[in-house]
Amino acid sequence: MTLHYTKENKIARIVLDNPPVNVFTPALHKEFLEILRDFVADDSVHVAVWSGAGDRAFCAGDDIKTERPERTAAEMVQREMSVRREDDSLEYPGWEVEVQGLTRFKPIVGAINGYCLGQGFIYMMLLTDIRIASTNAQFGLPEIKYGMGGAGGVIRLARHIPHTSAMWMLLTGEMFGAEEALHHHVVNEIAAPDEIDARAMELAELIASHPPLAVRTEMEAYQRAGEMSRQDALAFASRLYRLQRLAMDQTPPLTGKEQD
Repeated sequence: MTLHYTKENKIARIVLDNPPVNVFTPALHKEFLEILRDFVADDSVHVAVWSGAGDRAFCAGDDIKTERPERTAAEMVQREMSVRREDDSLEYPGWEVEVQGLTRFKPIVGAINGYCLGQGFIYMMLLTDIRIASTNAQFGLPEIKYGMGGAGGVIRLARHIPHTSAMWMLLTGEMFGAEEALHHHVVNEIAAPDEIDARAMELAELIASHPPLAVRTEMEAYQRAGEMSRQDALAFASRLYRLQRLAMDQTPPLTGKEQD
């Protein structure tokens, strides 16, 4: 089981490879966090494409077979209330908490094939900005069936899709197919299974062709302004815009060689 992470031509590729259905383990959550931190910090890459290995699943959630150490109630509370350290043991709750709270102003394109369930769906909603779904994609939060509610709050699902769509998904535990996901604005496009990777890369190349500072500015303005009043959002976005223009004005023009 692993996460493949490569970089080429300003584009990072992240592939979750844990057959048969690409589930996350505590160790993979930590590895994923390390990859995302590197992606955010590396100025040589401007956008990422995230997919699952094979055609059966993008990510079917957490590995429910992961052994969990026996802990007292007091130990569980202490662990829940503590800040995780780099040498922390690999268990739940674990590094998925840091992944979900990561500050990120670089775009990620999701190429979603097969099952996208549970923690995989949570990560997809939080960590991808443009989504291409395969015709065989299935999206869902089945945890309610096993007495595990709360995912709707983790991802603030009603901010992503209409209220009735969110309630249907959260309270029934049933899945959306690709067409339903498109209808409910979970994904942007649908493509054949053998075409989603190429389409995701096409979009990533388009984004990577834009000035990275402009992309960063748009991402930060969009994310932070959503938590502000109209006047505060206007002031914040305007200030970011002016800073961006100031930086761009100080950038030497490209020579003919650089343009090539």
